[in-house]
Amino acid sequence: MAATLNYDWNVTWMTANPDGMMERPVIGINGQWPLPVLNFTRGDRVIAKVHNGLGNESTSIHWHGFYQNGTNEMDGPPHVTQCDIPPGATMVYNFTVDQTGTYWYHSHSRGQYPEGLRQALVITDPENPYAGQYDEELVLTLSDWYHDQFRYLLEGFISVTNPTGAEPVPNSALMNDTQDLMIPVEQGKTYLLRLANVGAFASQYFWIEGHTLRIVEVDGVWTDAAETDMIYITSAQRYSVLVTMKNETSQNYAMVGSMDTELFDSLPPTLNYNVTGWLVYNDQAEKSAPAELSSFNPYDDFNLRPVDGMECLPDADYTVTLNMKMDNLGDGANYAFFNNRTYVMPKVPTLYSVLTTGSAATDPAIYGTDSLAYVLEKNDVVDIILNNGDDGKHPFHLHGRNFQLIYRSPENAGHFDASNPPPFATVPMRRDTVTLEPLGNFVLRFRADNPGVWLFHCHIEWHMDSGLVAAFIEAPLDIQRSITIPDDHLQVCSTGGFMTAGNAAGNTEDLYDLTGENRAPPPLPEGFTPGGIVALVFSCIAAVLGMIFIVWYGMAPITTQIPTRRFSDPPEEVGE
Repeated sequence: MAATLNYDWNVTWMTANPDGMMERPVIGINGQWPLPVLNFTRGDRVIAKVHNGLGNESTSIHWHGFYQNGTNEMDGPPHVTQCDIPPGATMVYNFTVDQTGTYWYHSHSRGQYPEGLRQALVITDPENPYAGQYDEELVLTLSDWYHDQFRYLLEGFISVTNPTGAEPVPNSALMNDTQDLMIPVEQGKTYLLRLANVGAFASQYFWIEGHTLRIVEVDGVWTDAAETDMIYITSAQRYSVLVTMKNETSQNYAMVGSMDTELFDSLPPTLNYNVTGWLVYNDQAEKSAPAELSSFNPYDDFNLRPVDGMECLPDADYTVTLNMKMDNLGDGANYAFFNNRTYVMPKVPTLYSVLTTGSAATDPAIYGTDSLAYVLEKNDVVDIILNNGDDGKHPFHLHGRNFQLIYRSPENAGHFDASNPPPFATVPMRRDTVTLEPLGNFVLRFRADNPGVWLFHCHIEWHMDSGLVAAFIEAPLDIQRSITIPDDHLQVCSTGGFMTAGNAAGNTEDLYDLTGENRAPPPLPEGFTPGGIVALVFSCIAAVLGMIFIVWYGMAPITTQIPTRRFSDPPEEVGE
């Protein structure tokens, strides 16, 4: 039975020590951390009143994986569908849930959800195709964890002192925001285990010793059951797996999350990149450490088939080709790029620009030079071709829908050849977050049937914050007819001093005049390399220190009597 669920949240700083190694500030809700797992039923109306009690940071809430049909203004990303909620302000999220599956909620403000403002969320549905095939549901989150606060780490990451863009390596891995997790189970029962990676960076391999995982859902899409011993779950992805317990209770079994260390530029010798919990059949039995594995062989999610059998959509009406890379700009820092542009937030939230620019809303030019905006026609079939110019894996997430993954290359395949395309999947896997292989490519396909402004971005927080983002503006004239910004959202903008009308620069008179817009730093001068930047930086530092020393020496007082000593004089004796 659908219901109205009211939440009154005060978002504040707290202190926690989830890995037992270091106490640090975390962001909680109503004095609670870890945050509560939310449970909705399809058809529920959710009214979440969010007060920012942090004092020193703005905040926001994104309902990850929610389609928000007709309620795009409730999606959550600041400068896109709303203004950041400044300290002391309150915003109400009000929407109806019309989907099912495993999701999560988190802050979408810069670098904030790794501070702890994130948790799993489950939407149940009586029409679940696997209802009756399991006895109980369990929710399990995996995440990486940093001892230093993320905002300070970001200052060093996007910096001239880090020209190669090496991401900080996590200090720990967590399971349900702790370590050594114990989950009591009963012999012979089958559990639906809902898994969500709520981490900022690391993908994780997950397995349960002695047990088979039957995948039945990914990112809210029910799939035909697929058996495996291991899954690979990137940041922001979710899986539901059926796990049947053994019929004896002589021992307990390790559950393991192992961070994918191929993502790390370095591997500190003290880092334990695994987190272990246990299925506890017997409190008195030993909880043995898991066996070491020589290799990882997870299930390839490309092979999953949705239960509904939805076939590949027809050929695209509109294709967006994105070539991504990591590179430096003129400030010497490393950024992430689509088509040689790094995303910069506009002064006016993009949705608000749509609503206040009339017929010009159909022109991507008004949304900013570096806002990477693409305007989609309603009901067009859209392909996103993404070519990876980086040697790392990247989990990409699309707001507002799931998509069909119709093709994914192996790593090192180079750019997608649109003139000679390979066969596409006939009944493709659908999800909302998918892995792009190193130096590879993929093709995503969806129908533009959900008017709104929807982000497409890498869900590694380091990369999103360094600009690996694009914005899809879907049926802007339909948005103008269907969406009105609530008064409390506009009041939040006013409290924070944010603009709410006009183009990306806030110009309401000449919508094509972007003077004063937010821009990326200028390009790096021709011929500079990361090594050259480092050399230049340290040469400049040495020069400055040298000048400081010379000035200091020149300003030192001059001694009026200078003692002299002949080289033939004996040295002074020390002591008696």
